Amino acid sequence: MPEVLPTSTSISADDLFRLIGTGHAPLVIDVCLPDDFAEDPRRIPSSITIPFADAADGHIHDPGGRRVVVACHKGKKLSEGVAAHLRHRGIPACTLQGGRVGWAAADLPMVPAGIVPPPRADGSTLWVTRARPKIDGVACPWLIRRFVDPHAVVLFVAPEEVLGVAERFGATPFDIENVAFSRRGEGSTFDTMIDAFALTTPALRCLARIVRGADTARLETVPEAAGLLAFSLGLSHRFHDDIEQTESGLALYDALYLWCRDGRGETHNWPSKAAGA
Repeated sequence: MPEVLPTSTSISADDLFRLIGTGHAPLVIDVCLPDDFAEDPRRIPSSITIPFADAADGHIHDPGGRRVVVACHKGKKLSEGVAAHLRHRGIPACTLQGGRVGWAAADLPMVPAGIVPPPRADGSTLWVTRARPKIDGVACPWLIRRFVDPHAVVLFVAPEEVLGVAERFGATPFDIENVAFSRRGEGSTFDTMIDAFALTTPALRCLARIVRGADTARLETVPEAAGLLAFSLGLSHRFHDDIEQTESGLALYDALYLWCRDGRGETHNWPSKAAGA
């Protein structure tokens, strides 16, 4: 069964991490004070940073029906106050037990803040890559949206215009040559991103092997690589709009991530006897 948030007003770090990356994660807002953040300039995966007064006043992205989890330095007055304000406005909200300090103490992944592109005025980050995405071109937006910035905007443009668009519009380019987020050696751009964002969990490493095999045409890497290639090419034929294709592909990667995390070793056996025999 999929994990669900508890009905109480707080959630543990372990329970929250079980939700991140699954496609039904809450919106995580970090209201930590700048001085406290400077002590450990890393971010809880998928979290967005908002000053506590702005968050309390409701200046947050529309959570779209999702519950909000509020994190501060130690999970005390700032997160409690913001969560209470949000609940007063009818937004389901709870606090992260122990805050960022508790998350770090649990040895859960944290994204180095310096590697995340600066947000735009609306708080979202802007990225750009080649049009007609296939494998890395969908896997990387999935990683960004699920673990780095849930409101990230990805532009798909002609390959020869990626760098020009990046320069003119302040976007971060990826999955093209000679940029920070690109292939290295025999790896995929997805490999580069999980290393850069310090998201080297067993599940994401497993997923990276599948992406690498499909993206680099080394289908012998893992059996699942051939399946991912087939699904990815099928999506590119099914959709002619890059945004529609990517949005549909997110569900595919949600499922693959959960298989990597929880489903390996499971098999499906057809019943050996007819029902009722």
